[in-house]
Amino acid sequence: MPKSKRAKLVSLTKVSKKTKEQKGALITEVQKSTEKWKYCWLFEVGAMRNAHLKTVRNLWKDSARIFLGRSAVMAKALGSSVEQEHRDGLHKLSKQIKGQVGLFFTDTEPQEVIEWFDDFRQPDFARAGNLASRTVILPAGPVMRTHSDPPEPFPHNEEPQLRKLGLTTTMNRGVPTLGAPHKLCEKGKTLTSEQAQLLKLIGERMVVFRVQMKARWDATTGEVVQIEGAELAPEEAINSELVDEEEEDGMDELPRRVCQSKKFLRRLTVDACSSRNHFTSCACASVVDMRLPISLLGLSTQFPIFSKQVTYPSAPMSKTTTFSFKEGSDVFTPKDLVGLARPGSGVANAAGDLVLVPVSKYNFEEKKNQKSIWIASLQSNSGPLEIPLAKGGEAFWLDSRTVAHAVRNEETDKLELYAVKVNYETQFAAPGPPVLIATFPTATPTNFKYAAGSGKLVFSDYVYPDGNLTTVKAHDDEWETRGNSALVYDSGFERHWDTWVLPKKPSLFSVPLTLTEDRQWSLVEEFTNILADTKHAAPVEPFGGLDNFDVLDDRVIYTAKDPKLPEALHTKQNVYIININGGSPKELTSGTHGATTSPVFSPAGDRVAWLEMAKDGYEADRNQIIIYDLKQDIKFSITPTWDRSPGSLAFSTKGDHIYFTAGDVARVKIFVLPVPPTPKESTDNPGLPSFYTTPVELVGSAASSDIQPLGDNRLLFTQSSFTSPNDVFVLEGLKALEAELDGTREASFKGSVKQVTKFTEEALKGKQLAEGEDFWFKGAEGKDVQGFILKPKGWKQGENKKWPVLLLIHGGPQSAWEDQWSNRWNPNVFAQQGYFTVAINPTGSSTFGQEFTDAIAEDWGGKPFIDLRAGWQHVLDNYPEGHPEYGFGFKALFCHDGFNHDFGGRPYDEKAKAIIDKFSPSNYVSRWSTPQLIVHGSKDYRLAETEGIGAFHALQQRGVPTRLVIFPDENHWVLNHGNSLKWHYEVFRWFDQFV
Repeated sequence: MPKSKRAKLVSLTKVSKKTKEQKGALITEVQKSTEKWKYCWLFEVGAMRNAHLKTVRNLWKDSARIFLGRSAVMAKALGSSVEQEHRDGLHKLSKQIKGQVGLFFTDTEPQEVIEWFDDFRQPDFARAGNLASRTVILPAGPVMRTHSDPPEPFPHNEEPQLRKLGLTTTMNRGVPTLGAPHKLCEKGKTLTSEQAQLLKLIGERMVVFRVQMKARWDATTGEVVQIEGAELAPEEAINSELVDEEEEDGMDELPRRVCQSKKFLRRLTVDACSSRNHFTSCACASVVDMRLPISLLGLSTQFPIFSKQVTYPSAPMSKTTTFSFKEGSDVFTPKDLVGLARPGSGVANAAGDLVLVPVSKYNFEEKKNQKSIWIASLQSNSGPLEIPLAKGGEAFWLDSRTVAHAVRNEETDKLELYAVKVNYETQFAAPGPPVLIATFPTATPTNFKYAAGSGKLVFSDYVYPDGNLTTVKAHDDEWETRGNSALVYDSGFERHWDTWVLPKKPSLFSVPLTLTEDRQWSLVEEFTNILADTKHAAPVEPFGGLDNFDVLDDRVIYTAKDPKLPEALHTKQNVYIININGGSPKELTSGTHGATTSPVFSPAGDRVAWLEMAKDGYEADRNQIIIYDLKQDIKFSITPTWDRSPGSLAFSTKGDHIYFTAGDVARVKIFVLPVPPTPKESTDNPGLPSFYTTPVELVGSAASSDIQPLGDNRLLFTQSSFTSPNDVFVLEGLKALEAELDGTREASFKGSVKQVTKFTEEALKGKQLAEGEDFWFKGAEGKDVQGFILKPKGWKQGENKKWPVLLLIHGGPQSAWEDQWSNRWNPNVFAQQGYFTVAINPTGSSTFGQEFTDAIAEDWGGKPFIDLRAGWQHVLDNYPEGHPEYGFGFKALFCHDGFNHDFGGRPYDEKAKAIIDKFSPSNYVSRWSTPQLIVHGSKDYRLAETEGIGAFHALQQRGVPTRLVIFPDENHWVLNHGNSLKWHYEVFRWFDQFV
């Protein structure tokens, strides 16, 4: 650039200090753009609409810079004379800046720009001040909405509005009707506000939004070229006096402000999914005028989408920039998350002095998961013992010093069972060599429980209708060679979660397993199908496991779907008790109820307990603790009015107390209740004194699970948090606690907690993971709503620095962001990549009481959306330094995997149809303009991949930058380690590109 054109000082006079600063900033940005880009185009807009202009900005984000409005300032920035022009030839363009025009800077070649904007035309509704492009006469008869297909008459409740706008209608059979033709508007005449509103109501699009290029400046030559036929038609112009303030607000592009809509989000989108309740994940991002530029990570989903809108062409994209994760020895990266050890839950032996924990760890070099079991002492501080499981499998206790290892033999495709002796007194010695006990007929036995009292091993496996475990292999061969691939169904489920339903069903089996005189374990290969001829399938798929049955001596208690009801339409599960050798089961549940889980025996075997939901068909109902007195044949609830939902339970070693976990205020806590006297008859509400029905909190932090009462007045449990995966803990002092609870009916002493394992402490040292700060705000209907905020790596109090922000919105929808470790959506991974991470639990979330959970029903896009917006506002008001003006637009979206009860009925019920239509995102496709990444698993049979593909094509047809990532081998969750790393890469790359 010649010296004559450098550092031009532009003087601004007769303006306030604030305005002067803003205009000076605009001048600087315009002049920077003349130096950065090859071409500067002068354009004007026909049928101006801010939403469409925002789409143009988004589509050209990476390959252009746009300025619109403040014509005098833009002209001054370019220079109005040869002496004042910022670069050669710009004064020629500056002289043409008059009225509502804009500047478009780009390196894209002229022909491509002209063709793109020729294609970018969006039919729209005229506004007051436009000239009518044609005469519109409404015929006599019913007033019709012409934009519906087929056209339909206006409903009766809109007749007053039609009359208010000037139509002389009368009601004829409940339909607004014109007695004579009505001239709505005349070609060439200026439209009034009433005329514009009527045209919109009937669906008459009279104008076309378009960007018309008028002239082009070339930085290489300094020449300005006029564009032929660049004038707007009269009807495309708009009376500037009638322009909405919202449109004016969107015209200026200042350095720290992005033109954006004043609306936060039109609707939360929702998922369609057979007869299940669910909500999935999406991400949105924007930059606003504040110390923290905001991006937004939320959850949303899609119904099948259909659109008749004129589509947007795709904008030329800039070259893809190289992206990589933020890394360092002090940064917890997505790769660290994938490669971190993943401990399971601890299980103590019968003596209560050792605990077994399965642990897996991904090996990136070998691209495989390495499994092992760790055994730790519960009585001393001796280091734990690791036993590698080279070929995987599962392990469980046979006795206090013997671990059983079940592993598949790859050559025979059968499961083998080994016994491994654990050598421990006060320190661990090397374990004994594995000794083969038995070979199973199949490769799929799992969920092992050993009943020492009867010398029987109980497990689950899949069998054909004959129920015979030894014939499964022959039936498998027949199925594979049947000569066709057809799957035929006469009733649902035809597929569930990630699997097509095949002829095999799960069942429970028992087999004799005892110690010989020479202390060797021996299994007699006489496999008994405990559930033969019952029509019961247990554990209940897809997630049922060890929590679906319990074994004590010669009895088994289990839960199974009611065989008399259509499985796909009901959640009802009954609880049964049966002999370990099979026979006729006795049903313990009765009447109408929903799902049941966690059936357990008391140590004496005189009582059993389980968790039960009251509502059939509702997966998110509140669990109650049910006790069944087997001697008196009486069933009753001990938590009939408690407003939390237990998740697991266990009797104390004496059977006089029940310990259980339950979600409470975004934590999973441990509680205790004394077992009350059995009432005289079965009842859902026995009217017990409050100390029998008001749980006492024992452990209130983080997320506890898998409780196991031990001897010596201890309780084993597993716990994770935002800052750590699973570790094993022991709650000590239960004797004093129970005595106080029984005596005073209160418990001031809650016991003391001892940490047993620290599996990931060394790997996470120096990462400084955020614990998460609670915040509360007023949401819909004045209810208190909770959220977490995790501050990013490198954040310092008082430092004046910009940070992007992510808002996490959980799925379910009836679930919660809890102080719990996640291997998939881990808030600390987002925070460690430099994002303020906000997780809000809106209406519909669990752990805040059943009323709050149920309130999302029939209102998916109502109260939850209000809560999210209020929570977002709270974050903006309280966490950034200063309180500038801001908006709620998004710069990028990420959607992961995108309900009878929640919508008020079946999809064909009138009430449900109205609610679905009210909140359906398909009604708002015409407003979608934000770049979106869509990820879906092909084996997601809960939310079919067509949901994500439909949204992808809708956005593509609108010309919105979109990326679709399909994982053919994943279900609703991305579980494969390599796929998980790819998932994180695509998410962060997308935000890096658009935020």
